[in-house]
Amino acid sequence: MQFCRYEKKGHVAYVTITRPEVMNALHGPANEELDQVWDDFAADDDLWIAVLTGEGDRAFSAGNDLKWTAEISRLPADQRPRITFPKGGFGGLTHRFDLFKPIIARVNGYALGGGFELALACDIIVAAEHAEFGLPEPRRGLIAGALGVHRFPRQVPLKVAMGYMLTGRHFSARRGYEIGIVNEVVPLAELDAAVDRWVEDILRCAPLSVRSTKESAMRGLDMTLPEAAQARFEWEERRRRSEDAIEGPRAFAEKREPQWRGR
Repeated sequence: MQFCRYEKKGHVAYVTITRPEVMNALHGPANEELDQVWDDFAADDDLWIAVLTGEGDRAFSAGNDLKWTAEISRLPADQRPRITFPKGGFGGLTHRFDLFKPIIARVNGYALGGGFELALACDIIVAAEHAEFGLPEPRRGLIAGALGVHRFPRQVPLKVAMGYMLTGRHFSARRGYEIGIVNEVVPLAELDAAVDRWVEDILRCAPLSVRSTKESAMRGLDMTLPEAAQARFEWEERRRRSEDAIEGPRAFAEKREPQWRGR
């Protein structure tokens, strides 16, 4: 990996964008590389959870590498590579709608534009106190096209989202916590410990139960409550037939910690 670091520790995948010289902004090759990482994470049954972050303490990701984009645009038309997102979207993640393993965003600094869109695509956001968020694309003649214009209004009150999206204003990690987009805010020195606590708590749960919960919640958002009540979800069907569905009640009755197998 040239533009990110992909580490597997037990059941946890750690994905780190390694372009600190450009505040972990992503260009075409980095997007393609991250798409491969998320493909591997999705396919590896021994990986139950992922943590996404950026290298250093300045930026989670400043989003699209606009300088690289500008340089590409100056090339002759016949030499100019076509700029497209990989199948998983920006960072290989924003358009990945079938990944029901939980992902934690460890936001260690600026999360702007596509960087914020990556965080919005995660399930939990843990942020350092100095982190800043925002969708400044309109100030560049762009829009938050990696689904930021759609995810942000779904995750906070509409007027709050519109206020930030139509002005391109940044907001602090503390403000993110107040509006409900950030789960926890801690000093930078405590960021890893805070993320570890979230990881540990998720790992205490049966992995198939976690995936079923995420799938049911996310797909249910597009349904009425009666429709959701009647719907059949793939991971819930797997959970019901799993060994872990037997192990959980048995461990409770025997007053011991369950031994999850993920099957």
